[in-house]
Amino acid sequence: MNVLASDRLVLREMKEVDASFIHRLMNDPAWLRYIGDKGIRSVEDARKYITTGAREMYASYGFGLWLVEFKATAVSIGICGLIKRDSLEDVDLGFAFLPDYRGQGYAFEAAAATIAHGREKFALRRLVAIMSPENYPSGRLLEKLGFQFERMIRLTAESPEIKLFARAL
Repeated sequence: MNVLASDRLVLREMKEVDASFIHRLMNDPAWLRYIGDKGIRSVEDARKYITTGAREMYASYGFGLWLVEFKATAVSIGICGLIKRDSLEDVDLGFAFLPDYRGQGYAFEAAAATIAHGREKFALRRLVAIMSPENYPSGRLLEKLGFQFERMIRLTAESPEIKLFARAL
């Protein structure tokens, strides 16, 4: 199901048939370095992630991480969406793209559409984003989207410190 569209992109709910793409994305070196190892070792693991992660979040909140595709070709290039984490008071903007599609404005386009969707459809008044301290490209993108660094946080007592950005909608 398509959730929203921008000039060049479509954001849609993930389906089990997207498992191969999700496996590839979550094992990209940048994902592992900046987001972390989610234990997705096989396409079957990715399928479980889609059904017990993304699809359950869609059912619970009406939003989640959506697959980002080119509008013209339906080629999958990344994910972008809204996440409700137990450890954060606010809804969190998340995004990740395969290396071939970074630095070309696709993340900005998908994230800007996601922010507008969150405000219009879910009446969100504030949005946060988290990132590892050394992920400078994501930090620049968040600032371009109107987010401001707020503070360092830990999602759990054992997790490393990460940056929390926030933006009023």
